[in-house]
Amino acid sequence: MKIQKKVISNLTKCYSIAPLFYQGRDHFLVAAEKVDRCLLFDADGTVKDTVWSEPGGVMTMVQVPGSDGQFLATHRFYSPNDSKEAKIVIATPGGKGDWEIRTLVDLPFVHRFDILQRGGVRYLIACALKSGHEHKDDWSHPGKVYAAVLPEDLSGFDQEHQLELSVIRDGLVKNHGYYRVEDEGVQTSVISAEQGVFQFIPPAQPGGDWEIRTLIETPASDAVLIDLDEDGEKELAVLSPFHGDCIRIYKRENGAFVRVYQYEESAPFVHSIYGGMLCGIPQVVVGHRGGKRNLIAFSYDKEKGLYRSELVDEDCGSANVYHYVKDGKDVIISANREIDQVAMYTLEP
Repeated sequence: MKIQKKVISNLTKCYSIAPLFYQGRDHFLVAAEKVDRCLLFDADGTVKDTVWSEPGGVMTMVQVPGSDGQFLATHRFYSPNDSKEAKIVIATPGGKGDWEIRTLVDLPFVHRFDILQRGGVRYLIACALKSGHEHKDDWSHPGKVYAAVLPEDLSGFDQEHQLELSVIRDGLVKNHGYYRVEDEGVQTSVISAEQGVFQFIPPAQPGGDWEIRTLIETPASDAVLIDLDEDGEKELAVLSPFHGDCIRIYKRENGAFVRVYQYEESAPFVHSIYGGMLCGIPQVVVGHRGGKRNLIAFSYDKEKGLYRSELVDEDCGSANVYHYVKDGKDVIISANREIDQVAMYTLEP
């Protein structure tokens, strides 16, 4: 691939990225893990607004479907050891420099969340990394996955009037990874923890139960389902274990996922992940925050019948990545947390 890199901003401990359709145009958000700003960019990578200056601690941001720039975000998750005051907030634009921020729900240790739609119903699914701790690096209180029907009108929620959540799965130690995957026309959640990788499927009918499938029982930090070899069935790309150093691909054989590839190099603190079309073929982009701190693209070579890797960038320490297409070209936005850099990569075959 031909790769052109452009640094579009410097943001201390930049971490979370999300698309935002606002005022009739495509934008994206980048927010900091620590106490710092949330920035709004246009699709060209130009900063258009500062949504907030603090408190930061932003792990996830998701636009409210059908809205003009309204989105949900985590606040005050600063680290696994400093996230007891974490919550999900509602950000509503009032104009440039004027964003209303209200509490949707206080949820200690909330790390990832999403809004899924099925059968005309919106569901909030929220993942808590843990449920409590007594000391630094205490993992004795497993995390949980929560869900709720999310009303279309969020104007009635604030600190005193919060959304009620229900636990749909508990006992997940180091409940870290999340990726939305459309599967057979349904929006689903791929969630990774010490107990393995799971696929959460919203209720088929309003008021029904969530379906939870176990994909693998290997400890994982993040994962995505994607058909890399284009044989009609999705492989499972896995970053393992929690903040670990292994990048692996699993393929379904006789109904079970079996490992068919492992990246030959150690990738310490493996973290960012994207799975989808890139330069005309399905690819997985992965970044790791330790060691060489590389950003790497993985694909399948049909002629040779093997998986291959290609370096996108070196020594950048990506925490999260986001992909979109502009003017017919693929663009990757990376929150290069370890060097406080928001970078735009334009890629061509």
